[in-house]
Amino acid sequence: MTGLIGIVIFLGLSVVFGLLLGYAAVRFKVEGDPVAELIDKKLPQTQCGQCGYPGCKPYAEALAKGEAEVNLCIPGGEPTMLEIAELLQVEPKAMEAEATEPKPPMVALINEDLCIGCVLCIKACPVDAIIGATKMMHTVIKKECTGCELCIPVCPVDCIDMVTEQPSPQNWKWPEPKSLTESA
Repeated sequence: MTGLIGIVIFLGLSVVFGLLLGYAAVRFKVEGDPVAELIDKKLPQTQCGQCGYPGCKPYAEALAKGEAEVNLCIPGGEPTMLEIAELLQVEPKAMEAEATEPKPPMVALINEDLCIGCVLCIKACPVDAIIGATKMMHTVIKKECTGCELCIPVCPVDCIDMVTEQPSPQNWKWPEPKSLTESA
């Protein structure tokens, strides 16, 4: 009988503490910085690290805190820098490095016959799009690859190439409409 009373008390306390924790989770929920979220949406999401941060989200958070300059996103180029400067209400700055001409979406392709399994490309990939093991062949998860090209310079046998992503029903997007000045 005393064992049954102990179980009932334990269950009652569990329910009370569960309700308290549920209430606290809803009441004291911490939201992310909304400015950082807006900036992150404007960044190209290549996670390339060319800005000096490990990805677009950390760069956006640093921008929102005023700890980074608006001109560091090389893949986004000047249009992205201008949008972020307007959002943060700061003066636009000249780009740190010039972005190259816009390229079609590219993905890394590893020549598996040449790969020696050195894992340097795995360490360089900011989005974990390359899989493999030491002294084993590596391959790229095309769906995850952002085309940042950070894996190419670290490969000692030059077995990584960037190839144009072929359009498919899964990755096809409507082309951007031309402005009136371009079509005239």
